[in-house]
Amino acid sequence: MRVYVPLTLPALAQAHRAGELGPGPLTAYAVTPGLREWYVSDDIEELEYAALTRAAHGSLRLLAADPDAVRKRVVVAVDIADGAVHADPDRALDPDALGEVRLEAAVPLGKAAAVHVDADGAAVDVARAAEALAAADGGDGDAQFVVDGADDHELLWFATQEIAHLVAG
Repeated sequence: MRVYVPLTLPALAQAHRAGELGPGPLTAYAVTPGLREWYVSDDIEELEYAALTRAAHGSLRLLAADPDAVRKRVVVAVDIADGAVHADPDRALDPDALGEVRLEAAVPLGKAAAVHVDADGAAVDVARAAEALAAADGGDGDAQFVVDGADDHELLWFATQEIAHLVAG
């Protein structure tokens, strides 16, 4: 199963040094039954993109909690055994938990298929979105508009061999 683990660049650097994403438990996102029902599509590529987008929002939350982190969303796509992924059936259709899964143990970075990171040009909008997140969560429509602005930036795809370069600069 492909899961998408939200991170920040400092967390990616730590994972690179440790050789694993973790320690567990880790929150990640995947194509779950709840995500399928919400997205209403049978196209696996569209569903995978929806899970990636949910993970990008998770990364934005991590950025909001770490004001010193570089203002780029980071998502690591990992292929993992189905049995290692757990979804909470009670939250399957909760709008805040769509596609959310839990990985109980650390995941070797060698299982990563790719890394998705914002381009340099997204940093200003991502910074604004991270700053506006709490207000958006509180129902502020203007703040939600700012948060949604981060979605205007597509995450770039990087091979796992490029992680060292991503965390060096």
